Amino acid sequence: MESQGIVSVVIPAFNRVNFIDQTVTSVVSQSYSYVETIVVDDGSTDGTWERLDDLRQKHGIKVLTHEGRENRGQSAALNLGLQEAIGEYIAILDSDDLFAPGKLKKQVRFLEENPTVGLVYGMGQAIDGDGQYLYDILCPDHLEPNDPNEVLLDCYFLLPQNALVRRSVFDRVGEFEESFRAAQDHDMLIRIAEVTTMAFIPETLFYYRRHGDSISSNGQELRWRNGFEILRRAAKRYPYRRSTIRKRAAVLNYRLWETYSGQGQRGRAWSHLIWAGLLDPARSVRVLLGWE
Repeated sequence: MESQGIVSVVIPAFNRVNFIDQTVTSVVSQSYSYVETIVVDDGSTDGTWERLDDLRQKHGIKVLTHEGRENRGQSAALNLGLQEAIGEYIAILDSDDLFAPGKLKKQVRFLEENPTVGLVYGMGQAIDGDGQYLYDILCPDHLEPNDPNEVLLDCYFLLPQNALVRRSVFDRVGEFEESFRAAQDHDMLIRIAEVTTMAFIPETLFYYRRHGDSISSNGQELRWRNGFEILRRAAKRYPYRRSTIRKRAAVLNYRLWETYSGQGQRGRAWSHLIWAGLLDPARSVRVLLGWE
């Protein structure tokens, strides 16, 4: 029998007029009947706001925006959506990505059958701007370790697009950090992993769009620099292994080396590569040898 629990899907949107129709359609066409769709426009200037009014009339979705339609960042948009959400379960979807058919029904069923689990996720596929397949995200033999150290170190699955989370978990961990204009999803996932049990189901649940204007393609320096503040807060908040803290710092330095190398800032880049090597020599050697 289908659960009566409402799923609130929160979609933060900024300048996504070319993709927002497909994104919203992937939600409203879900086979699960009890879905509340909330789109929060974050001050779009490309026609997204006007298009959302059409989608509101067509599908009955909720459309929100900040006072004065100002751009306040994805965290603020998500927090506004969460404040308005009434669902027992929360799903977040970036405004250029898609839910796979049947996603919500499968995940709600799992949470109903496993009351001690607070978050469930699955597999996905990366697609390009035209919706063409690029690569798989996770595989059927993936195992969820339920160790916050692993989430902090590698952030091996996506909170947006993929996960379904009990509202009670968000109530426990608090809102998204609005001072972060990048990496706020990793920060939230770390905080969730610290307080609840997570589970994986070997089902394709989402499509993650990779294109030149995607958030994941922009602001990499800010993302990795925010990572150091996220790491500092995590170490203060939870008893992580010292080796995890050290290895995560190595990863962040390595990513900044990649970022600055791509920008042609060689001197700045090499200082981060040296730090990465000092913090995690074994992994650095594996990476340089092409073993990882």
